[in-house]
Amino acid sequence: MPSPTRPGPLGIDSNSCGIDFGTLMRVVTPCPTFIAETPPQTITPAAAGGVASYSVDAAVKHLDASAHTKSQGRCARYVREAIEAGGAKIPLPRPVYAKDYGPVLAKLGFTKVPAVAYSPQRGDIIVLQPPSGQVAGHIEMFNGSKWVSDFVQGTDVYPGPAYRKEQVSYEVYRP
Repeated sequence: MPSPTRPGPLGIDSNSCGIDFGTLMRVVTPCPTFIAETPPQTITPAAAGGVASYSVDAAVKHLDASAHTKSQGRCARYVREAIEAGGAKIPLPRPVYAKDYGPVLAKLGFTKVPAVAYSPQRGDIIVLQPPSGQVAGHIEMFNGSKWVSDFVQGTDVYPGPAYRKEQVSYEVYRP
């Protein structure tokens, strides 16, 4: 003789998943599903002297073609896509905010350049910390004449008045 079923809350048998026939209404107990977590991809540093197989020309061309005249609020996405168009792969999970791209660029082989007496070169990337009241920060690439992110900014490293007023800190990375 089979053992009696002891239904749990709402007639759901707490010992197994499936249909509980011990109640007036059939209740399906959901079976637990396990979603395998994909481990974060590791970043393999490039050889000293820059990013392996990276094309500044391809990155700048992609960014220039994608940029708008006004900010879209998507600088991290646009610059990341340009970096990847240049041949460097940003591993998953990607940084959510632009301000967090510095360590990723360094691990990819980009060289941190001192900001003192800085003179921009084509392909340079600047990661800016956010001004007061903001969280994301900003990231931009120099195309040889202007700073570009999701929009064409001009020759000033600061993308807007809040950044300029506070003179927020930033780091420069060179491929």
